[in-house]
Amino acid sequence: MSTATQKNSVSKGGEFIVKESIASETYTREDLTEEQLMFGQTAKDFVTTRVLPNVVKIDKQTDPTLVPTLLEEIGELGILGSGIPEEYGGLGLDFNTDTVLSEEIGQSHSFGVAVAAHTGIGTLPILYFGTEEQKTKYIPDLASGKMKASYCLTEPGSGSDALGAKTKAILDASGNNYLINGQKMWITNAGFADILIVFAQIDGDKFTGFIVDAKSPGITLGAEEDKLGIKGSSTRQIFFENVSVPKENVLGEIGKGHKIAFNVLNIGRYKLCAMVMGGAKKACTTAIQYANERIQFKVPISSFGAIQHKLSEMAIQLYACESATYRVSGLIKDKIDTLVEGGMDKVKAKLEAAEEYSIECAILKVLGSEVLDYVVDEGVQIYGGMGFSEEAPLARAYRDSRINRIFEGTNEINRLLAVGMLVKKAMKGQLDLLGPAMAIQKELMSIPDFSMVESEDIFYAEKKAVVNAKKGFLMVAGSAVQKFMMDLEKQQEILMYAADVMIDIYAMESAILRTEKMVNLKGAEACSVFIDITKTFISDAMERVNINGKHAICGYAEGDELRMMLMGLKRFTKYDNINTVATRKRIAEKMIVANEFCF
Repeated sequence: MSTATQKNSVSKGGEFIVKESIASETYTREDLTEEQLMFGQTAKDFVTTRVLPNVVKIDKQTDPTLVPTLLEEIGELGILGSGIPEEYGGLGLDFNTDTVLSEEIGQSHSFGVAVAAHTGIGTLPILYFGTEEQKTKYIPDLASGKMKASYCLTEPGSGSDALGAKTKAILDASGNNYLINGQKMWITNAGFADILIVFAQIDGDKFTGFIVDAKSPGITLGAEEDKLGIKGSSTRQIFFENVSVPKENVLGEIGKGHKIAFNVLNIGRYKLCAMVMGGAKKACTTAIQYANERIQFKVPISSFGAIQHKLSEMAIQLYACESATYRVSGLIKDKIDTLVEGGMDKVKAKLEAAEEYSIECAILKVLGSEVLDYVVDEGVQIYGGMGFSEEAPLARAYRDSRINRIFEGTNEINRLLAVGMLVKKAMKGQLDLLGPAMAIQKELMSIPDFSMVESEDIFYAEKKAVVNAKKGFLMVAGSAVQKFMMDLEKQQEILMYAADVMIDIYAMESAILRTEKMVNLKGAEACSVFIDITKTFISDAMERVNINGKHAICGYAEGDELRMMLMGLKRFTKYDNINTVATRKRIAEKMIVANEFCF
């Protein structure tokens, strides 16, 4: 099944859909070095000793200095500046180290939101798009936590439609300053930020970024929002009335603010997935421990099959998500290294690498946020009545998780983007989707090959399933492109189904690659539970591929075309039946004995 000859380090974004990857070249969490794990442990220790003991105070916002103080403390550890180049006061750590740090901070509820907003959308616009003077002036203090940052994009009338912003900026009489007037809402860290990244329309139609001093005259704040979750995150409206901003504080090019807004989101989507993964692991462990402690009918409820099913499914989804996350982390790091070796500046290389894998970042954002939602929801269910009480830990996790399907572009937007960006790459000639799609059309007209193939590859059936699932996706997407052409973007329901197929394909392949790599190093017997996890995930995912593919096809095909495509889809989604009841019991048993998520 291995047709790939290129290394993952030079793979193009989105290329996974037409190319097979190699396990030995795939980055996994098991590849983290001792030093990287030590950085992760530093973050975990900070969350455990400084944040979680204060989580109720943070949520109630009884002390407005608490979160800013904690940000300064974690800044002193270097974590806020982990990915910032050393010349700007950061540690200059690589992308994979940043990933494990994000994962550990993701366990800190509202505080993690403050960190993510500050280090991501608050700091990166200046690092990526600022002048040398702007970077030198602001980045060192942002990296240390001395200054806190906030990102002001959303307005009452513009959410996903960021370019529809109404906030205006006009030159004053002196010609040296812009006067900003308008309103921003849902602004994270607004209550204590020192620096605001503000987007406004110059001359009514030139969408532009600005670096604004949060203490400038003319800035007023609304009250703290009373939110469903992440209650400890400072979220307020910001009003601008003739706020004077020096011309030298224009961020990037005038009229090119969309480049800042959209490119920074690629890293944000990736980091969100890494962070929610950490939160999901913590919630899973919490549920396991409660299931072991809770006695009903004279036995722990962890001995019940229904509870074991829930615990094992948490682990299965988490494992697939983690596999996909670290796979992308490795791809981005390798791309950064390749660009730097070619002479590109490190900061620009990071931006370019994230843009290259924007499809994968959109996939991860959806995957991670929905895995977290599943884990905390079933965690509450395992707690039963206690799960509905704020005295139990999963009530907060349940509320806090919900925002992640809205943050960094809604999951609906990200689903549409994932498929849309793939099609655009193909139309620009950056990816060859047409050739494989045409080959699939010919295959559909041929007689199926039902011969049995003998293989010593433990994952032969799973690899074949993924290859066929990719064919199913290309059949669905290729036919939709031919059918709708330039109107495809209007067919949102079909694109959403296609996106779900693509997400499952990436997660399936990532899980196989990770487990195969472990098996090659340790042997099948030592990795038996990981083999169970992988095969169970593939079994369920292939059924989802069939269902989502069928709904998409029925949305635009009819008659003989419909019948032929449905037959093809059935052929492309075959997978051997396995005893998932038994595999799930074995998976749950490992965690129950370990009393934690242990994969």
